[in-house]
Amino acid sequence: QVQLVESGGGLAQAGASLRLSCAASGFTFSRFYMSWFRQAPGKEREFVSGVTRNSGITTYADSVKGRFTISRDNAENTLYLQMNSLKPEDTAVYYCAARYDSSRYAREYFYWGQGTQVTVSS
Repeated sequence: QVQLVESGGGLAQAGASLRLSCAASGFTFSRFYMSWFRQAPGKEREFVSGVTRNSGITTYADSVKGRFTISRDNAENTLYLQMNSLKPEDTAVYYCAARYDSSRYAREYFYWGQGTQVTVSS
């Protein structure tokens, strides 16, 4: 069955970096658009970044543009999110998600991981 397993979250100070990973299995990873979303307490799940099947196009939310970098390794079935210059407002549970076509809307994604907590202290 489809599995997406995130890792790499944790506690970081403002200005530090973290790298999230998402290991995929149970589907043809290279054929899916992959995204990162995040959800802070009391807020809706929001799009962070997405990458096309061949990594040709990456998309970012304005709030993370220039600080976060999404990438994927189709040979290893793994999605990454390099997060630099972290801010307290980046604190959230981060989820990876898969969909056949690109989308910024969480409701349009079929497959989700369980999430990994990122906490940024000031």
